[in-house]
Parts: sequence; C-alpha cells; structure tokens
Amino acid sequence: MKAKVSVIMGSISDMPVMQETAKFLEEMGIPFEINALSAHRTPDLVEDFAKNAYSRGIRVIIAGAGGAAHLPGIIAANTTVPVIGVPIKSSNSIDGWDSILSILQMPAGIPVATVALDGARNAGILATQILAINDESLLKKLLIFKEDLKIKVVNANKELSKVTYKFKV
Repeated sequence: MKAKVSVIMGSISDMPVMQETAKFLEEMGIPFEINALSAHRTPDLVEDFAKNAYSRGIRVIIAGAGGAAHLPGIIAANTTVPVIGVPIKSSNSIDGWDSILSILQMPAGIPVATVALDGARNAGILATQILAINDESLLKKLLIFKEDLKIKVVNANKELSKVTYKFKV
C-alpha cells in the first residue's frame, strides 16, 4: 500500500493538532504518511520531499506549521501536488495570527489551501474531497460522513426541544 496523502509538520510538537488529520484519514481508509520537516532547519529535505512527492504517489499534501509557518509555502513552491496548510498556534506564535497569515497570504502562482487555526480535521476532510473526485468508493464514504453530520444536528435539536425555561416558547 502506497501513501496518497502526506501529512507534514514543522515539528513533532505539532502532532497533538495534526493527529486530527491522521484520525480522519484513518476513518476514511486513506493510506497516508506522517513526517516532520522544517522549512528553516531542513530546507534541503523539504525541497527534495516536495519535488518527489508526486512520483512517490502522493496526491495531496497537508502541511501544518506554527510561528512563521513557511513550510506549506515552501512545499507548494516545489510541487504541483495540492497543498493544504494548517496554521498551528504554537508556543512562539502571536495568538496564531502569524501562522494564519504566513500560510494564507501566498503570492500568485503558489496557492496553498488554508484551513482554520488548528483545523487539522478539516484539512483531512478537504484532502478526502480532493481524492474523491476520482474515487467512487471514497465519495460514498464522504456522503455517509456528511449525512451523519446532518443527523447529529437534527438529534441535537430534538434534545434542545426538551429543554425548558420559563420564557422559552
């Protein structure tokens, strides 16, 4: 089995956030790999990874980074594989805004899809949607997932209807 998605983080300290991507890919049965690469400490390894991702079978890259968050952009600059950036609120971040803006504000020609701060689960969902374009079985799993989301809201409203307050009508 070859990985279709590569989950990359700038540091192992990002794993508590990025594990949400891994959990969703696992739920969907999508083969993936996880590695730590640093845009600042291992730039040659990042460039080599990005340039060879497609030939290794990688079809989506999810890159999480905190602080200056250059990792998703450096990867996107060196591959045609879609890159999804996950800004991470880290110990050295400015409430996460530095990470968000570093990933979001990519120059023309080097797009990085960006999810919410610490939004690794949504990155996994988006990667799944990208892969499902050419995979009927994955599309069916996504449809079931979306239906389950709807059912949770419907059930929540049923529970809320039982809650009583003096002025609730």
